Formats: sequence, structure tokens, C-alpha cells
Amino acid sequence: MIIDTMEVQDINSFSGLESFKEVYGILWILVPILILVLGITISVLAIVWLEREISAGIQQRIGPEYAGPFGILQALADGTKLLFKENLIPSRGDIRLFSIGPSISVISILISYSVIPFGYNFVLSDFNIGVFLWIAISSIAPIGLLMSGYGSNNKYSFLGGLRAAAQSISYEIPLTLCVLSISLLSNSLSTVDIVDAQSKYGFWGWNLWRQPIGFIVFLISSLAECERLPFDLPEAEEELVAGYQTEYSGIRFGLFYVASYLNLFISSLFVTVLYLGGSNISIPYIFVSEFFEINKTYGVFGTTIDLFITLAKTYFFLFVSIITRWSLPRLRMDQLLNLGWKFLLPISLGNLLLTTSSQLFSL
Repeated sequence: MIIDTMEVQDINSFSGLESFKEVYGILWILVPILILVLGITISVLAIVWLEREISAGIQQRIGPEYAGPFGILQALADGTKLLFKENLIPSRGDIRLFSIGPSISVISILISYSVIPFGYNFVLSDFNIGVFLWIAISSIAPIGLLMSGYGSNNKYSFLGGLRAAAQSISYEIPLTLCVLSISLLSNSLSTVDIVDAQSKYGFWGWNLWRQPIGFIVFLISSLAECERLPFDLPEAEEELVAGYQTEYSGIRFGLFYVASYLNLFISSLFVTVLYLGGSNISIPYIFVSEFFEINKTYGVFGTTIDLFITLAKTYFFLFVSIITRWSLPRLRMDQLLNLGWKFLLPISLGNLLLTTSSQLFSL
């Protein structure tokens, strides 16, 4: 039997082309994810540095200044130190729950970044239910905290995990009702569509002006979801030593702090996307965007400008949350739950009813 060499070459070239397409497809998926993870990591390090500098200024003391210029590498040095610390495991604790708890908290928050539109056509996944995906996935993080508290076999850790679950349930409902109001105004659950709906009317089309009550409720609920002062009851040092973190050490202990700052960053991003028009820069009496056509640019330059605008708005609310943390005292547990169930829930429900009524009458 004689085989034509030309046919063999065609088959080999075809298989080589197919393998190249497969590799290219894998890279097309992995590269954006790696870029997003790298950007998030740098942002978390920047947030840690900002919080230390701002808290030092509020307390009239000197912040980090030795690790790198202006102490910008202090967070990286602390993370490296924790990486080489010993991971202690309680002898009578549940090893599986104890080990997997911190990872669940971090991974569930990281997935939420996939639906954030950092700019025009600059989003990892444009789901039709993007905002609900964020709410659903972020609800998994307290489960990881509860698992960590239960698996530690420590009463302080277990109480901290229970507090985290109770706090998440209390403030998840008002936050969801505020998101529903925004979705009704935008006629979509996609984060990209919500940003586009705000950009149609410029600065005065931002949901901040159309939903001022919802904005305040969303901001308070977001701070409570991040478990930061004055809502840091799950890890109150004076009552629970360190809450669900009490028995942790090494890199697992550091993962809780990473999850906290990741949650703070994603909450600030959603404030920007849902209420501040995302990457839209239309501001009255300032015609910079119209002159340079910033909101109409494409390519690398336009994407960079959109990213800068989104991060500028985000870091403004990060600044507000940091100031809030170092200015207000901690609430009691009963005050925390009363605020969520007796005040924020009725207000957010009334805001949703008003939004629904206005949408029906506008038809």
C-alpha cells in the first residue's frame, strides 16, 4: 500500500493548526484572568498602605516608612513574613473545615470581580444576572467564616463565626433590595447595562441622584458586609480575642485579611458601578470628556482612561470607609441587628416600592 506524502503533510499541518488554535484559545482565557488577578493584588497592597497612612494621620503618628519608599512595601513584607510562619492546627478541631474555611472566603470574593465593568468593553464576563451573581457568590464568604469558627474547636472562634453569619443575613437583604431598585431603573441585571443606562443622561443620570435613599442604605450595608468598624462584631478583640481568627496562624491567618480587603474593594467598585456611572466622567460645567471625547474612545488609550476614572471613584469611597473605620466606635450586637432589621430593611423595602410605582406610572 502506497501513501501519498502530500496527504501526510496536509494532515500534519492541519493537526498543527488545530493545536495552535487550542493553545491560543486557552491563552485568550487565561491571560485576562491573570491580568485581573495581578491588578487586584496590587490594588489590595495599595489599600493596605493607604489605610495605614490615613490611620496614622488621624492618630497623629508616623505610619510605615522603612519598607520601600514611603513604606509602600510594608504590606508585601508582612505577607512574606506570614508566608513563612508555621501553620498551627488545633489538636481537637476539624482539620478539613479549619483548612478550607479561609480559602472559601477568598475564592468566593475573587469570583465576584468577573462581572465588574472597569471600562467600555473591559469586563471579564458580561452575565445577564451580573449583580445577582455578585450577591449570590458574596453570600458564600460567611459560610467559610462559620466553617473556620466551628472547625477551630474554640468558643471565641465559634461565636465569631455565628456573629459573621447573623450579620451577613441581616444586611444582605437591604443590600439586595437596593440592587433590585437599580435594576428596575435600568431594566437589566447586567452591570454593563446598568452603567450604559446611567451614561445616557450624563452626570445627572447617575443613580446617586435618582436613588439617594438607596445609595445611603447600600453604603451602610456594604460596610457591614465587609465587617469593618463600626460593624466588626465577628472579630471584636475586647470580647472574642480575634473571633474566628483566634486559632489561625501563618498564611491562613493572612488569607482572612486578604478576604477583608478584597471584599472592601469589590464593595467600593459596586458603589461606583451602580450609583456613580462606572467609567462615565460627564460632570456639569467641566467639558473635558466632551472635548477629548473620553467616553467615546476605544483601544488601549480609551480603556486606560476608563480604568483610571473607575478606580478614582472607587478609591474615593475607600477613603470614606477608612475614615469611617477610624472615627466611629463599635456597635453592640443588639444595635447592629436592630439597625439592619428595624431601620435599613423597612427603608430599603419602601424605596423599592417607590421605585416600582414610579416605573409603573412612567409607562
